[in-house]
Amino acid sequence: MADGAQTDQPSDDEAEGTDFDALVDAPVAALGLSSSDAEALEQALGVKTVRDLAENRYVRWAQAILHLAEGNT
Repeated sequence: MADGAQTDQPSDDEAEGTDFDALVDAPVAALGLSSSDAEALEQALGVKTVRDLAENRYVRWAQAILHLAEGNT
């Protein structure tokens, strides 16, 4: 990975000390979304928490499509 490249995974330093049991039930704004973006997710998809987002059927479909597409390239 090039220097300064961003990933969608937290670094070890960011994850260290994180209470994932609490984070999973935290509002999606805990992921860094603005309050207006978090409200839009709730209005559009009924997503309020990190768990709701992770378990959302549209998110899961998108992940499956991505996985299949990456496997076919």
